[in-house]
Amino acid sequence: MKESTSSSPAGSRAAATGHNERRMADPLDESPSARRAVGAPVSPERGRDLGILALAVLAPVWGYGWVATKVGLDYSRPLTFAALRVALSATCLLAVLVLTRRPLRPPVIGYTIVIGLLQTTAFTGLVMWALSSAGAGKIAVLTYTMPFWLLLLAWAFLGERLRGAQWLAVGLAFAGLVLVVSPWHIHGLLPSVLTVAGGLAWAASALVVKLAHRRHEVDVLSLTTWQMVFGALPLLAVAALTAHHGPDWTPAFVASLTYNVLLANALAWFLWLYALRRLSAGPAGLGTLAIPVIGVLAAWLQLGERPGAVEGAGMALIVGGLALLVWRGIAQGRRQPAADDDLTVQPVVD
Repeated sequence: MKESTSSSPAGSRAAATGHNERRMADPLDESPSARRAVGAPVSPERGRDLGILALAVLAPVWGYGWVATKVGLDYSRPLTFAALRVALSATCLLAVLVLTRRPLRPPVIGYTIVIGLLQTTAFTGLVMWALSSAGAGKIAVLTYTMPFWLLLLAWAFLGERLRGAQWLAVGLAFAGLVLVVSPWHIHGLLPSVLTVAGGLAWAASALVVKLAHRRHEVDVLSLTTWQMVFGALPLLAVAALTAHHGPDWTPAFVASLTYNVLLANALAWFLWLYALRRLSAGPAGLGTLAIPVIGVLAAWLQLGERPGAVEGAGMALIVGGLALLVWRGIAQGRRQPAADDDLTVQPVVD
């Protein structure tokens, strides 16, 4: 009988494999303390509360990260800062792989290299370049046009149809994008174009991540670490060839770089992964929604970057489009089984 196969050796191996895959989904589960606590799983209510707490910490960490990066760029060339940030973050993640006793072999190497070039090299390099000559709040908002590009790419390459609310969200974002970029003002246009191109590269990397997960069993921590390693190599090469001198190692620069490496990359990545594991995609998206808002407010308070009327209206339209996507995700999650949540595209955030 097919129902009795779970007691056979093959069934036992399948059950063990499923158990291992579930544990590999969360890097925290691989630590020795987590292994000792296998017999005491977190209740759904406590897991939800911890996920919300992770988002509550994540939003200001990533939101303020734009201001911290802007401060650091006063003492360093943008690609030098990008190379240092990514290389040191990759080193931290490699250390986590060692501490959690995971294999050090890169996963699905073809996909990993492409993701690294798009997400780490292109996205980080373009956004850092833009941020060196434009306001932190403006760049934060333009970067988070990424979900809208991802919707369009998934529609074009994966056949995922856009529904009514999604088309409305894309329309709001496009209108806001035009107001923020202000293409009728040629002066100062380059940073906006670079940021939008960076958001598009980030969206393309998320699309490749989804394809990799569809076709292979991929450990997220290993994938994120190695894509960062491969993506750091071109940044390090370009920085070495173009930088005539190193950064000014002032206390402000060291503080900015430390914040980026340890908080805005390493800690934030773990918080984001934990939130995705404990919450459905819709509520987790609320954390993403708060990030550009906090970025704009932090830049206004600390750097004196007060957006004009047209630019502010554009930012509001983009955030409104994000809010519409989050609302639709929450509503859809309530109507569908929790297992469907795994099919949602969730980009790996650097």
